[in-house]
Amino acid sequence: MKQYRIAVVGATGMVGRTFLKVLEEFDLPVSKYKLFASARSAGKKLTLLGQEYTVEELTEQSFDEGFDLALFSAGAGISKKFAPIAAAHGCVVIDNSSQWRMDPKVPLVVPEVNPGDLKWHNGIIANPNCSTIQAMLPLKVLHDRYGIRRVVYSTYQAVSGAGVKGWDDLANGARAFAEGKEGAELQKFPYPIFSNCIPHIDVFMEDGYTKEEHKMIDETHKILGDDSIRITATTVRVPVFNGHSESINVELAKPYDLADVRRAMSEMEGLVLYDDVAHDVYPLASVACGRNEVYVGRLRRDESVENGLNLWCVADNIRKGAAANAVQIARYMIGHEII
Repeated sequence: MKQYRIAVVGATGMVGRTFLKVLEEFDLPVSKYKLFASARSAGKKLTLLGQEYTVEELTEQSFDEGFDLALFSAGAGISKKFAPIAAAHGCVVIDNSSQWRMDPKVPLVVPEVNPGDLKWHNGIIANPNCSTIQAMLPLKVLHDRYGIRRVVYSTYQAVSGAGVKGWDDLANGARAFAEGKEGAELQKFPYPIFSNCIPHIDVFMEDGYTKEEHKMIDETHKILGDDSIRITATTVRVPVFNGHSESINVELAKPYDLADVRRAMSEMEGLVLYDDVAHDVYPLASVACGRNEVYVGRLRRDESVENGLNLWCVADNIRKGAAANAVQIARYMIGHEII
């Protein structure tokens, strides 16, 4: 079996460290790993598959030695500069930033949903936004069987999606509350996230939507390959450490049988039907945390519109929403020899 050479860029970040955990779980046929980060993080020690690695500074010469794959999670600016350099050296980049997602020459992939798009990559593959990724699995089931006319997204997104500073804002706010203090200094959010839901993720655009909301709309169209679907979104940051939850309202093009929907959901790769309300079983962030699957439940008819359906889906946004999806792409490409 061929052995592959993999570089991890942004290895010391929240997603980068999860790359390493998922790589250990998947145990791909790899002969060499190299870990890269900024000059500030260079020299740190990280362990992968029982071996200690020294993190190296990412430079324009980092890919000279040759890699087959590179997993990037170091921000759009780094990806814009270094992904083309890696690709020019024959390395396929799987990028977790927003830089390449809507580039028409770059596949935007959830491997359970549109793996065929990987075949036309030009050296760079984009990992979708975390909130989009988890929604794609149940929507793929519905679109294939019934067609989708309209989607209304309402998201409840954990602070880990905002990085270490977002996590610290919640932790520090909770600590201040427990100690009877007025509050803690904010590092990430415009308002305290402890005891608040903040309807503001990424920057506001001229139309009043946030960039995060536009990401969900645009990426859904690209991944499902259907620009005719009408989509709207409201994305909200909530005081949960990890795990994004989403309420998704769907108007289908054809009539459906709810039992058939449940059966199809249960058969979808990577999707766990977690839906037994008689026994209080429904997806929770705490259930999905640490898992690579997407959980779906609260399936029920929306009687306010013809062929309407409501569902609730939850996933670990650092795993399936970022690191695991990228490594699953790598695994698919290796397994199908399309690198």
